[in-house]
Amino acid sequence: EVHKDLYLSPRIFELEMRHLFANTWVYVGHVSQIPDTGDYVTTTIGAEPVVMVRHVDGSVRVLHNRCSHKGTQLVTDACGNTGRFFRCPYHAWSYRTDGSLYAIPLRRGYENTGFESCEASKGMQAVGATHDHRGFVFCRLNPSGVDFHDYFGDALSSLDNLVDRSPEGRVEVAGGVFRYVHACNWKMLVENQTDTCHPMVAHESSAGTAVRVWERDGAEGAKPMAVELLEPFIQPHAFFEQMGLRVWPNGHGHTGTADSIHARYTPIPGYHEKMVAAYGEARAARILGEVRHNTVLFPNAMVKGPIQILRVFKPLAADRTLVESWSFRLVGAPDSLFERTLAYNRLINAPTSIVAHDDLEMYERAQRGLATQSRDWVHVGRLFDPREFAQPTSETNGTSEQQIRNQFRAWLRYIAPASTKEAADAHLCTR
Repeated sequence: EVHKDLYLSPRIFELEMRHLFANTWVYVGHVSQIPDTGDYVTTTIGAEPVVMVRHVDGSVRVLHNRCSHKGTQLVTDACGNTGRFFRCPYHAWSYRTDGSLYAIPLRRGYENTGFESCEASKGMQAVGATHDHRGFVFCRLNPSGVDFHDYFGDALSSLDNLVDRSPEGRVEVAGGVFRYVHACNWKMLVENQTDTCHPMVAHESSAGTAVRVWERDGAEGAKPMAVELLEPFIQPHAFFEQMGLRVWPNGHGHTGTADSIHARYTPIPGYHEKMVAAYGEARAARILGEVRHNTVLFPNAMVKGPIQILRVFKPLAADRTLVESWSFRLVGAPDSLFERTLAYNRLINAPTSIVAHDDLEMYERAQRGLATQSRDWVHVGRLFDPREFAQPTSETNGTSEQQIRNQFRAWLRYIAPASTKEAADAHLCTR
């Protein structure tokens, strides 16, 4: 069980921002978003505004989005090109794309003031650590902490599978991004990614209706792409049970070890042939045979390799979360494959989606319900097995809540040093 304060308390939310999101590796963006020198995208790591930029030497830098002079946020656009330096709109202090101080107006006024030894002279601060894994950029805000590969381990195989689905071994962000805000805690969305006991219930009114309309009208000819994408959401519990669930250390895990809702899409003409030409028959079969449903990269990213989508759940407040849903193009693959990716994102994840609104309704009802004075604990004990504590990597029934428990164990581990009172208070919120 977890205490309802984990979803309601502004104090716990603050601890998450200062400790959890600072000590873990958080997804920032993809290198294809910044192909040229000076290209940048802005985002947040927890509550920290950062900017990912292409430096003049071709490297990718992630910098705190703050002027070292008066603290003004330097960049407010979601993306753009800054040229060879950032210029503050307040006093025109300028910084190179590696964050170093480039120019100050009236610099003579700082002579003999000790400026060289103060923080302002250091320029834009870089995040603690940055790592590019096959084009996916992650950062850790704190300069010291868990190593990237130690943190993600085998969970990186889901990103590898997404990239390997390209005959050229490359993917690129394309088709824009869907963004919308939920009036709920960010953890609700992360938990839902591996909650397989809700689809046939919550999505019956949307996906179920779409399928019934098609069947009512005759269901003749090839199944429309929309129906093919929506139909799996109303499979019975037995389907999701045998789908399987895998958990990895540090809160990562995925549904779909044996089967998934992405397993039986209509083949795209010419795609398999391109994959075989690129990888050979055996390896192409292994790549395409992985049909993982949702992979959670804790704390707040989710990857769908078979449909080439990545979602990020950005905390804004204890009861507000920004959702971003990104589509990726498999370089060298047929265009019709990308059309399916865009159709899925539009039908399932967009602000106008009929499926995402089912989930949004449930999250916001839960947020309101938890705020009442009735009961204090949330149950996450389905198919609990005490051996979980000794098996950080394991596979189990697809409807188990083990991955949700796995996330909360990681939450406890990273939210604060174990010796602090904050950590002790956090432990009181789980049992």
